[in-house]
Amino acid sequence: MSKKRSPRNGKKKSAGKKMANDILKVFFENEGKSLNYKQVSAKLNITDTSSRNEVIRQFGLLKAEGRIVEEDRGRFKLKHSKSYIVGRVDMTSSGAAYVISDDIEDDVYIPQNSVKNILDGDKVKVYLLARKRNKKPQGEIVEIIERKRTEFVGRLELTPGKGFGFVVTDNRNMPVDIYVAKEKLNNAQHGEKVIVKMTDWPEKASSPFGEITKVLGQPGEHNVEMHSILAEYGLPYEFPAEVEAFAADTPTEITKEEVAKRRDMRGVTTFTIDPEDAKDFDDALSVQKLKNGNWEIGVHIADVSHYVKPNTILDKEAYLRATSVYLVDRVVPMLPEILSNLVCSLRPNEEKLTFSAIFEIDENAEVKKQWFGRTVILSDRRFAYAEAQEVIETGKGDMQEEILLLDTLAKKMRNDRIKKGAITFDKIEVKFKLDEDANPIGVFFKESKDANKLIEEFMLLANKKVAEFIGKAKDGQPTNNTFVYRVHDDPDPEKLFMLSTFIKQFGYSIRTNTRKSTSDSINALLKEVHNKAEGNMIEQLAIRSMSKAVYTTSNIGHYGLGFQYYTHFTSPIRRYPDVMVHRLLQHYLDGGKSPNANEYEERCEHSSVMEKAATDAERSSVKYMQVKYMEDHIGEEFMGVISGVTEWGVYVELIDSKCEGMVKINSIRDDYYKYDPNNHCIVGEDTGKIYQLGDSVLIKVQNADLVRKQLDFVFAEN
Repeated sequence: MSKKRSPRNGKKKSAGKKMANDILKVFFENEGKSLNYKQVSAKLNITDTSSRNEVIRQFGLLKAEGRIVEEDRGRFKLKHSKSYIVGRVDMTSSGAAYVISDDIEDDVYIPQNSVKNILDGDKVKVYLLARKRNKKPQGEIVEIIERKRTEFVGRLELTPGKGFGFVVTDNRNMPVDIYVAKEKLNNAQHGEKVIVKMTDWPEKASSPFGEITKVLGQPGEHNVEMHSILAEYGLPYEFPAEVEAFAADTPTEITKEEVAKRRDMRGVTTFTIDPEDAKDFDDALSVQKLKNGNWEIGVHIADVSHYVKPNTILDKEAYLRATSVYLVDRVVPMLPEILSNLVCSLRPNEEKLTFSAIFEIDENAEVKKQWFGRTVILSDRRFAYAEAQEVIETGKGDMQEEILLLDTLAKKMRNDRIKKGAITFDKIEVKFKLDEDANPIGVFFKESKDANKLIEEFMLLANKKVAEFIGKAKDGQPTNNTFVYRVHDDPDPEKLFMLSTFIKQFGYSIRTNTRKSTSDSINALLKEVHNKAEGNMIEQLAIRSMSKAVYTTSNIGHYGLGFQYYTHFTSPIRRYPDVMVHRLLQHYLDGGKSPNANEYEERCEHSSVMEKAATDAERSSVKYMQVKYMEDHIGEEFMGVISGVTEWGVYVELIDSKCEGMVKINSIRDDYYKYDPNNHCIVGEDTGKIYQLGDSVLIKVQNADLVRKQLDFVFAEN
């Protein structure tokens, strides 16, 4: 169902309020200057006496409100005040918005009648209204500084007999449709999925104007929906021809001269452990026993920076993408396939150029020596996780001595991390069995086992030690070396309090008086709820209580891992920050001075933004596939757990598939239910019956909407 329909006639605003906003906009554009009513009228193209009198009247009101000050008789200036902030817009589904700003602790509420022409993510200037006691701050938009995006994905709805149309966007936070004139349709047909570029949004128009730039196809078609997901998050699904050509021409021969510059590890037992369906092998491990009884463990990472040189079109494309994207049925790689799957990938029985972290480790898993530098390796064997897991569980199989040793060391390192405050989120991943046409024919869950944790621990070790090598001086103090860190701030106390309050209704608790008690009690909680009906929901809430890990040149440590120094060194095939880390590490190994941090900070921010976009796209593809899977189960009954409660209904997550849908509150027929936000439940007015978070319920699948990626359930007992 579309949103606003008229392209030109918006809601009628008070003429005075609009005039005041127009006057303030003039003052903002001429900040620091004093202006009289004639000058402002001229800038607003006002010439008639009636409108000029209204300008004079609004000057008086704005002066009384303290928003402008009279510097000279009849000449006014914008008042410098903390009443103005700059921030990013967070739209709500109701059409209201919040502005999130570093200038103020609380988010600023913008009511629906004051949002003007802002969109989700826009950078805006806001005037803070007088704050009412015990109320959150409220404001008015005075200027749109920067649009977050101008391209959207949606479905074209042509207006019969009119020639023009509207694009109903897929983005739920987009409060309006986009008007497209006949000459801007570019042959798109009614009902098709399209990409539309917003070209203008006139002051008096309730809908922005746009132009269709690409037709994706018919809604509901698998490839159309996958491409729509990528386009919605600003992610590409193919490489420009010139980038593919450049990659194809990249010299791939490993010369004797190149080998001579590197530490030769080709004679050491080396192998990879990856998912069964992996094609790009970023990392390999090597193992050899030393004469003193210790072990030399090599963490070898594809030397992408050898092939991807700074400022080439290949490097620029990799930076723009910043990450590979893993949708349910496909990988959208950061690098062209010739590099990601062939040249750089550490495939078995092929000589490969690598960047390595090599450690001498004793039987207690303590690092005695370390070395970083470029190497050449030859992987002897490629293991899938299941194969390595079988070796760990049975004690038999290829390279059993090496794998069992690494497993023993990894478990000691993991236990040590947890004792020092690391939090262990062993999250269950939803995976799909797909047929030849990428249709889901089954659901299964992927859990992290010992083989996964083995690889994880050695990658964590390499990442930590590389960060320490660059960022930590011999006396233990931080260096001033510019570097790319992966940081994770302490949890938000308010979110921890909400988590603590919520889990009490299930009989659980956490202690948040110290950093250590917080991490220890969260670990205990995660262990206790694992495999219980409410487990996945509580795990998700615990994850949401954590801060978001990001890339930055300003190191604050990694709370979740319990590390003071941490980076990403181990996946340069699929993450651009790792390429930057490789370049910086070699720069410092060569004795280079610390480069300017600003350029790297900008690249870190871009990488964090793209990482979030990729994660959101991956989740959207999972949601799409869940809905597609449930299409074949309409009318069937399933057990589920209430995972969310809102004023319009309850969300239910199915136990056997983790698919989530909504039971609309008006579909519950046995009573009239009201929402109780304080207790996360809905309550029957006559019966007093309660549906609350964590309740086990039997539902029936009523509808599966692929276009909206939405499942509708009803309670089976109703």
